Amino acid sequence: QVQLVESGGGLVQAGGSLRLSCATSGLDSTGWKVAWFRQAPGKEREPVASCNPSGGDLEYADPVKGRFTISADKAKNMVYLQMSRLKPEDTAVYYCGADQRGYWWYFSSSYLYWGQGTQVTVTS
Repeated sequence: QVQLVESGGGLVQAGGSLRLSCATSGLDSTGWKVAWFRQAPGKEREPVASCNPSGGDLEYADPVKGRFTISADKAKNMVYLQMSRLKPEDTAVYYCGADQRGYWWYFSSSYLYWGQGTQVTVTS
């Protein structure tokens, strides 16, 4: 059974950094993709970054390129999102998603499994 649990959100000033964690279980077979998405109030869920559980096949959305880094520790079943140079527009609930069907990483509909989300608030 697949389970995803996010943690690490909080309140941070613009220009600061934060690391989110996604504890995964049930991703032992091949072909899994794990992604971070975010959703601000009144907006659709948007992609942030993705990788496989071993930390390869990296993808980033344009708004976060050069500022965010996704990584994974397969031995610990963890996926991380290191966020640097945060901006107020990065404020959102951040979700971890996982899927094995091989769809394009960019769409939220490509993911069957989601965590409960963690709030990130960036103040100016």
